Amino acid sequence: MPRRSSSTGSPTGSPTTPRNRTPQPVRVHRRSVGDFVKAFLAFVALLVLVVGVPGALATQLGWPLPSTWAPQRWLSDELSVGTFLDILTFFVWVAWAQFTACVIVEMKAALSGVGVPGRVPGAGPSQLLARQLVAALLLVGATAASLTPGLSQLGQSLDTDQRGTVAAAQQAPGGGLFAQQQEQAAASAAALAEQASHAEAAAPSSAKDGATKYYRIQPPEGRHHDSLWEIAERHLGDGRRYKEIYQLNKDRVQPDGSKLSEASLIRPGWIMEMPGDARGGELVEMPDESPDVSPEVEQQIHDYAKTGGDHAQGGGGAGAAHVSLPEQRPAPDRHTGHQQPAPQATPAQESDSSFGLPEALLTAPLLAAGLLGALGRRRRQAMWQSALGSVGGRRGMEPPTPTGDAADAQDALLVGADPEGVRLLDRSLRGLAASLAAESRALPTVYAAWLSNGDLHLQLAQPAGKPPAPWQLGQDQTFWMLARSDAERYEDADTAAPYPGLVSLGTMDDSRLLLNLESVPGIVSLSGREADRAAVFASVAAELATNGWSDRMTITLVGFGQDLTPLAPNRLRHLDGIDDLIETMEAETRQRRGALGATGHDSVLTGRTGPAQHTRWAPHLVLLAAQPSAEDAVKLAELASDASRLGIGYLVGTETGDLPGAAWEMEITGEGKLLAPLLGLELEAQLLPAAQQRAVVELFVQADPDHGPEGGPANTPPFLVDISEQGRPAVYARLVGPYEIIGLDTPDGERSALLHEALALLLLHREGVHPRVLSSALWPRGVTEDVRDALLERLHAWLGTDPDGSPRLRTDATGRLTLAKSVVSDLDVLRSLYHEATQGRGVNSRQVRGRLLTDALVLVRGPLLADRPEGRYRWLTHEIIDAQLPLLVADIGLALSAFHLEKDRAEKAIEALTAALNSAPADERLWHELLRATHATGDTARLQALAADLITRSGARGLPPRTEALLDELLPAWRSGAVAAG
Repeated sequence: MPRRSSSTGSPTGSPTTPRNRTPQPVRVHRRSVGDFVKAFLAFVALLVLVVGVPGALATQLGWPLPSTWAPQRWLSDELSVGTFLDILTFFVWVAWAQFTACVIVEMKAALSGVGVPGRVPGAGPSQLLARQLVAALLLVGATAASLTPGLSQLGQSLDTDQRGTVAAAQQAPGGGLFAQQQEQAAASAAALAEQASHAEAAAPSSAKDGATKYYRIQPPEGRHHDSLWEIAERHLGDGRRYKEIYQLNKDRVQPDGSKLSEASLIRPGWIMEMPGDARGGELVEMPDESPDVSPEVEQQIHDYAKTGGDHAQGGGGAGAAHVSLPEQRPAPDRHTGHQQPAPQATPAQESDSSFGLPEALLTAPLLAAGLLGALGRRRRQAMWQSALGSVGGRRGMEPPTPTGDAADAQDALLVGADPEGVRLLDRSLRGLAASLAAESRALPTVYAAWLSNGDLHLQLAQPAGKPPAPWQLGQDQTFWMLARSDAERYEDADTAAPYPGLVSLGTMDDSRLLLNLESVPGIVSLSGREADRAAVFASVAAELATNGWSDRMTITLVGFGQDLTPLAPNRLRHLDGIDDLIETMEAETRQRRGALGATGHDSVLTGRTGPAQHTRWAPHLVLLAAQPSAEDAVKLAELASDASRLGIGYLVGTETGDLPGAAWEMEITGEGKLLAPLLGLELEAQLLPAAQQRAVVELFVQADPDHGPEGGPANTPPFLVDISEQGRPAVYARLVGPYEIIGLDTPDGERSALLHEALALLLLHREGVHPRVLSSALWPRGVTEDVRDALLERLHAWLGTDPDGSPRLRTDATGRLTLAKSVVSDLDVLRSLYHEATQGRGVNSRQVRGRLLTDALVLVRGPLLADRPEGRYRWLTHEIIDAQLPLLVADIGLALSAFHLEKDRAEKAIEALTAALNSAPADERLWHELLRATHATGDTARLQALAADLITRSGARGLPPRTEALLDELLPAWRSGAVAAG
């Protein structure tokens, strides 16, 4: 694979600056007598300043605080020399305390080996002095002496060493990976020039001559390990410049045969090439021969230097399409004290055991959000279909509870999903389309989108002028950028989705790449092992089928994915072979060319912003996993030659990596890397392996209303309670309506809201809640393990124990959190009453059935958690309880109405139906039964008034056909009354 160039090899950052590649031996720092003398003097100085100064102050001048508290007397006393001495003594004590704090901070950082220590407020010179003394004291240790600049910088400000980071922070992640496509902006160039001038003035003569410097990673000593941050702090003056070192050495073969792939993973003995302005005693410029280093090490340096000269400049013929990593805005640094929005917690941040949760779903936030949203819609659809199929006792009341791998997949979706990110992406793209349409401008062709630090970067096929506000030009004319803060101000736009073919491929340098498959000028080929290719194809198909930034789409799967169709039956279709595909695509290509010619559009992008935007120009994406024959490959290449203009995209698998007509070539490795050498891309691929694919499909199959045995009684609720007097719970929570808890004291402090929310989540999931699901629900933007564990401890203590000593918050065999049976909600009671009335004792006892149904309807006080605070309980958007509860209330009302009508008690039936309509006003079944019950009273005027009310409620849409048919039966003259009223 061609190696990528780096732009950080010189002080100016120019990739063309020559560097001396002559290897030179590394000199390992050896402690001398002078080092021990410096350490001893530093120890004496620290002893005097930290211990001697307070001792002298206490014995000679006294303590800084007064012996008595009498503010009025202090104000009335006369000013004297003693008063000024007391004030001076106080400030000397404050200065000593500040210096001591600096010593403690610097000592802690040096001993723990954690980068740059924290800043003590207002202690610039004091902290610098403390740093020098601590470093000198630890000079005899492993590498602690190198934690600080030289003693010659003692009089400099702490901030002066950070000015050189401005230009480095403005560089794109990946340095010069795509230097052939990018030009630095004027401000960045000026900053680089200023940095270069400072570096040249401070650099030794050898650096000015272009000599290359190297650093050899030192072995650990005690708990201290070398890190790129510390190396940058010691030799570049600022730890934040560690990215420059990383980019200079990324993917170059180290002496042990491995490569640097993560900035946090370095090994002793590795060799790091340093930027030209690096300084410090541990760096060396290496001649060809040196008596200070072994021949083995010298050969290693020679071999390492040779690997740095062939960085690829990117490739492709003239007119080839390229994808570049966008220039990122520097994220706020953890040492500056500025806060930045916390991202969704990743598996690396939550390092606890994942309890078997699949990492592939945890690390795919857009895919997980799409799958989770589609699954919720499928379950709601299944419940409504079941509701329309029968009046009571239907099979679909309670959806099946996932188990095994399906349960793990569902939990991973809940943890990994980023619905807010999907919402912002969708609104941003539609808002851009609406703005361009308002300016009578066509949509630009977009090759890719990058999500970086919350910002959205669109990479255009060619410059398209200035973007509409609030979009801005990015690093060059082919990048349009939208900051997250601007995206959050977008509202929903009534326009077609402009780029529905965007699909996630993976991440690179904290940026997520979405490739626009329908805009590629030709075929995208994917090579690699069959199983690895299948994981990529499944991920692409699943995200395209369920993503939230598209309207309509056709996705044709060939050679794989027949079992994926349950994810989106209206989008996904499966063909048996390549012959069927070619026949289908030849016909569609002709049809689309003719349609474009008839409408006068040059591409589907211009059509999407026109009058026909909602009915035409949906993309058709072809995913062909099986390698085509040479003849078929030529036919596909001919079809794909004009595909980008027609809104058709092709992703084709190949075993050899050599596919005719392939515009972009990618490779998936066994380590999960997605490589595109000619595009300069190396991504952590987004995958959906076979096991996770089966688990996700199982979730959708279980949600299908046609799945499982036909007919039969309703599913048993997941948790039934004892509704007798003996079954009084220890803790009772009222969720249906305003949130109330009976049996527990109200927690004190700010954590009360979190504890209430956690309890509500557990009550709505009696089957158990994974700790990571609970964490992501309460803290959608991520939280550390210790905070989550502390909340669980408080929740455990708040719920307490049962009389037998067993805790009310427990952990089952799968690691999920469950509640004891003594903790009950009114929703549990509501389900249990209805189940007992329709499938239990109420089946054989009319009196029991009536009492149970009446008690159930009384429990309904309003919508679920009616008084929940704004901004909390966002996890309810993933739930189907908002659809389940109205259906359950409607079923109770229908059953109670039928109970009363059996005895011709129409008024009682009307009363029950009216109560149910307060919680389920959109349920057509309730209105139908209300019409029948009102007709049973024999009051025609009352029935006419109800019909008029229904007509008014229906508005411009008109009455549903079933309602019209029922009115024709019960009130034949209703149409004339409706016309008169109109």
